[in-house]
Amino acid sequence: MQALVASPPRLVRFVLLVASFAALAAAASPAVARGASDALPEVAVADLPGDARECFARILDGGPFPYERDGVAFGNRERLLPARPRGYYREYTVATPGATSRGARRIVCGGEVRSPDACYYTDDHYRSFRRIRQ
Repeated sequence: MQALVASPPRLVRFVLLVASFAALAAAASPAVARGASDALPEVAVADLPGDARECFARILDGGPFPYERDGVAFGNRERLLPARPRGYYREYTVATPGATSRGARRIVCGGEVRSPDACYYTDDHYRSFRRIRQ
């Protein structure tokens, strides 16, 4: 019967081992906020789809924007972009040919509206981002 009960040092080692694996799993999770934007893949402006290049140019010009929700705060709830204060990021719709709604494509920019610190492109409605390289 004594063999079924773990000794305290053995139990402590087991708990520490489980906690270590949990910490490693959390660090490897893609949903964890990245500490630096260079952890994201990049895309050159020239390599963006035409509609995204047009949207990006409108962002740098300060508009006009064709969608009512363009320029609203982006909450970064997916935590895929670098952590910043609330209201830092704004989202803009990239027209999606054939879509009856706004579609899945967006550009999200952080910082000043007409001179953002960084912009990111997503074509899968925030599941992944690529930093736009000018």
